Amino acid sequence: MEYRKITNIKDPLFKQMYQLMQDVFPPEEVMEFAFWKKPLEDPEIRIFVAVHEGKVVGATEYHYYEDLNVAMTHFTVIGQAGLGVGPFLVQKRLEDLNALAAANGKQLFGMFAEIYDPYHVEHHEFGGVKPMDPYVRREVLAHLGYKRLDFPYVQPSWNHEGKAVTELDLCFLPTDNNVRELQTELIVKFLRRYYSVLPNKPMSWHAMIENLKAEETVMLLPF
Repeated sequence: MEYRKITNIKDPLFKQMYQLMQDVFPPEEVMEFAFWKKPLEDPEIRIFVAVHEGKVVGATEYHYYEDLNVAMTHFTVIGQAGLGVGPFLVQKRLEDLNALAAANGKQLFGMFAEIYDPYHVEHHEFGGVKPMDPYVRREVLAHLGYKRLDFPYVQPSWNHEGKAVTELDLCFLPTDNNVRELQTELIVKFLRRYYSVLPNKPMSWHAMIENLKAEETVMLLPF
């Protein structure tokens, strides 16, 4: 299996990746095709696909923020069971992030991720791919060490309609197992940076940010 970086919207592998995302994710989670041109060309955004026998069977997008020394896993897609796509992507992504942090003179502090709450997404089949089932994904991420940040999370929809998506938890994977809470300052800085590309955000998202600013820390809880 190959770990291939995508940097151009005209890359045939990107077209395969985009179709895979449409097959697996609900519509509000998939950014329109044309909007991908800029992020694909952004050197700070890492978009890789797992290629098996010429076919895209998985993909991951992530970002390392040098000033915050944290990463964000934008998404991980497993398109086919029985090939070890998930472990392959996790290992390759971690190797890349550790190298980026080392080049920044630091050890990676941790990684954010948005994780579906399985009790709120039973209506969606995620393309019928069992490794993408929200119950399975949540258990896998829990085994990797991710923990849920203890506040009601609101995601602005990626289809630019300004709707609030409330089926997700914001989670964090600390590289130090002794970390039990995060400073809200870090969370707010990260969320503002990450969603700066979406000018149309719901009022509930802004209210969430204000509520976070009123606190000093947020606990990391098990799933």
